[in-house]
Amino acid sequence: MFDHSSKIPITGDPLTDILRGLRLDGVEYGRCELKEPWGIQFPAHPAARFHFIGRRGCWLMQPSGEWVQLNAGDAVLLPRGAAHVLASEPGAQAWPIHGYELEEVCKDVYCTSNAEMCDKDCQPGTLLFCASMYFNLDGLHPLLGMMPDVMRTHELEAYEPGIPHLLDSMAREVTMERVGSGGILARLADVLAATVIRSWVERGCGDSSGWIAAVRDREIGRVLAAIHLEPNHDWTVESLARMMGASRSGFAERFATIVGETPAKYVTQVRMHQARQWLVRDRMKISVVAARLGYESDAAFSRAFKRVIGSAPSHLRAEEQADIRQPG
Repeated sequence: MFDHSSKIPITGDPLTDILRGLRLDGVEYGRCELKEPWGIQFPAHPAARFHFIGRRGCWLMQPSGEWVQLNAGDAVLLPRGAAHVLASEPGAQAWPIHGYELEEVCKDVYCTSNAEMCDKDCQPGTLLFCASMYFNLDGLHPLLGMMPDVMRTHELEAYEPGIPHLLDSMAREVTMERVGSGGILARLADVLAATVIRSWVERGCGDSSGWIAAVRDREIGRVLAAIHLEPNHDWTVESLARMMGASRSGFAERFATIVGETPAKYVTQVRMHQARQWLVRDRMKISVVAARLGYESDAAFSRAFKRVIGSAPSHLRAEEQADIRQPG
């Protein structure tokens, strides 16, 4: 049932190996032009949020409650989709957006460039491009959990020479309204978001301790990368110790000291996080996921899943369906 040898080559840089599998999948996007005063509330959501300011700056109320100014040409990524507000000025009345109905909120509530309510004196407003995108990582993945609530391109441009070119391309697409511009913008947003994350990682992820320190350890990092790249592999303490070139007891002791938990517990956590992705994102049957992970029965898999995630797979799926039916 299992593959008994790892088939994914390890490059020698564990963090690079783990990032090889990181993808952002565009889900929904919208383009909107708003005349002052305006404000939009974005509720917390499992999807990451991405905003690009195409023309005329605005303000962002961060999840912390602090307001920061965004200029034309700025882009921000909220990797965990935390609640936030975009507005023409701090404290402006903000209307909630349900789901991803950005264009509907713009049309129904605010004066936009294409709305009939605009008179001949209507001046160009703030031009926004907003997108939601899912990481292919589980929400409990250590790397995702370590990311800041808000990641701004402005703070990374000096370290990432490709960012200004991507922003220029987005600015042209968002202002010209050419055929197919929405799809092109969505792809550019994916690339820009991935570039922002890569730059953050290369600059040390803002932290030199904890999980990142463990990944950057030359020997333990190689083991962690292998586990994350192949979570459905039949990893044992013996096979992981061989990878590190250490005895079983020596490896287990060092792993627990650096990572903070036993190898067996860490492997189970990674596998259950992958299982949740398969169940929720890919809509796999519980029996299929159990078989992929080598469990002899659905019941045994469900017990392991509940120990790590906190709820049974069947309950998780029911909760996800309820969330889909609820607005916002």
